[in-house]
Amino acid sequence: MAKSPHPNRVFKAPEDLLEAWEGYKAWLLGEAQKWLKVQYVGKNGSRKTDAQKVPMTMEGFERYCVDNHGNVEQYFKNQDGYYDEFIPICSRIKKEIREDQIVGGLLGFYNPSITARLNGLVDKQDVTNHSDKIEVDLSVLPTDLLDKLIEANREKDNSTK
Repeated sequence: MAKSPHPNRVFKAPEDLLEAWEGYKAWLLGEAQKWLKVQYVGKNGSRKTDAQKVPMTMEGFERYCVDNHGNVEQYFKNQDGYYDEFIPICSRIKKEIREDQIVGGLLGFYNPSITARLNGLVDKQDVTNHSDKIEVDLSVLPTDLLDKLIEANREKDNSTK
């Protein structure tokens, strides 16, 4: 059973948090004007600027809320169960942030490597050699090549002494 509401809530209802989230997204559109991409187009190289898409981040949303509403971190942590009714909207916000980052990375708006790391998406490949020794049948090599390999190995041994 959920506890009674925390007495010092910033948002009284989930709809208030959703309204703050929509405000954050609108604010990001304005922030894009700070990150202009300059391009020179046409045969005369006319200067053109385009606003970049600013990624949604949990850190950015929390900072936006602190600046405009108050601390929102406890709504997402819900450590003592005071914010149970906010769980669906908090989940939606987290998923929308993750989707924005993944799709933005896939479409090339954001660095795909960074968005993959931020979202725990990794492509792991095992490239280790699980054997201490690699055995090679040298009897199939021509004698002159074997002589060159032996001489190169001697020179390497002498140069490290």
